[in-house]
Amino acid sequence: MTNAVRLDNVAHAKLRIATGFGASFGDAVNQIALVLPEFQEAQRDYPILFLRDEAQGGILQAVAILGLDKNENLFLEGDRWAAGHVPVLARRGPFLIGLADGEPVIHVDLDHPRILPEGNGIESGEGEPVFRPHGGHAPALERAMEALRAIHIGHEAAAGASALFDELGLIESVTLNVQLSDRHSYNFEGYLAITPERIAALDGPALARLNAAGLLLPAVFAAGSLANMHQLIARKRARMG
Repeated sequence: MTNAVRLDNVAHAKLRIATGFGASFGDAVNQIALVLPEFQEAQRDYPILFLRDEAQGGILQAVAILGLDKNENLFLEGDRWAAGHVPVLARRGPFLIGLADGEPVIHVDLDHPRILPEGNGIESGEGEPVFRPHGGHAPALERAMEALRAIHIGHEAAAGASALFDELGLIESVTLNVQLSDRHSYNFEGYLAITPERIAALDGPALARLNAAGLLLPAVFAAGSLANMHQLIARKRARMG
């Protein structure tokens, strides 16, 4: 459950949020949703796979694979996210997009674990303010707004991208078998992927349609990201000692 209310610079003038990353903030997950605008950055660090969101009519949802075991994020090192790109869903913090008269506005979940109790942290310097003392957005809110913009753009593009990927036959089921040792193996089942072979099989008109829709590069990024599974396995082996 959330306690989401519209963000207000008067009512929430003293609001402060905890920084860093960790399990207490919900970051200990083995996958996290991605949006199209972040594919270029995300493909440098994570394998990008897809799931069907049946609740949304079967729309494809891209996910970055972060770990092999449940509740395992191999990119968490203390309170640091050890990757070049931190997914926008992890960067938005307690903020989310709501609607007011049909227009997107920023809401804040006052029950989110990053929200510090009112008055807490000001003297000690704990956390970061949401608003500047004399008005205006503080850096923490600016960073969250940047993430929310990417989420909003990605959400609006998701249905069209999903339909075109399906129509062109770019999506295929994949099963990834990871054998770490005689006692440790993992099977990734139920996932979908865009593979280099599927892209190479497209003819000129299909490639032109992808490019015109702004989806050719995201498809290439998703296909190229699959090689990051080797880096993920290396992280897991290092974590196992």
